[in-house]
Amino acid sequence: MSSDLLKPMTLAEFLAWEERQELPYEFDGVRPVARAGGTTDHAFIQVNLIAALGNRLRGGRCRVVGSRLKVLVSGSIRYPDAFVLCSTPLRGTQVVTDPVVVFEILSPSTSYTDRIGKYREYRLTPSIQRYVILEQTRQAATVYARSGNDWVADVLIGDADLSMPEIGVVISLTELYEGIAFPSDPDAETGA
Repeated sequence: MSSDLLKPMTLAEFLAWEERQELPYEFDGVRPVARAGGTTDHAFIQVNLIAALGNRLRGGRCRVVGSRLKVLVSGSIRYPDAFVLCSTPLRGTQVVTDPVVVFEILSPSTSYTDRIGKYREYRLTPSIQRYVILEQTRQAATVYARSGNDWVADVLIGDADLSMPEIGVVISLTELYEGIAFPSDPDAETGA
């Protein structure tokens, strides 16, 4: 990234700049942010999530979208790992403004942004009713759900069910983590 890109950009400047890039970038409201690469576990969780949601939403008004479509949230551009859209965007739309449920799969390099920065942005976006953060190192999720003007957090572990009443879907974490082998004691890996 050139030093010119360290200068603040407007959203319009970012969108025009990103169109000329080979790879997609997120926009933190000030400057472009390179997207992190993934691992096989990240990819498997994402595929399982999209397949599970796609099967359950088929034939209804909502659709699951992967990480190739931009979402505008609180002045930032994000590429969530998956999201559910219940409106019908115009053909050729490149930026969605009204996701209902958003999913991020944690990586060591994105943990802070996903837990803090994106949480704030997603919370400030009125259409988003639920934000689900899926762990990559163990079968667990942190779920934030809108409750009036507040958000309520819940932690799901093991074979718990992820309930999303706003889209009429329930998925077991076991299904989302199918095909991924975790150590019997995740803390043993880190020496904690």
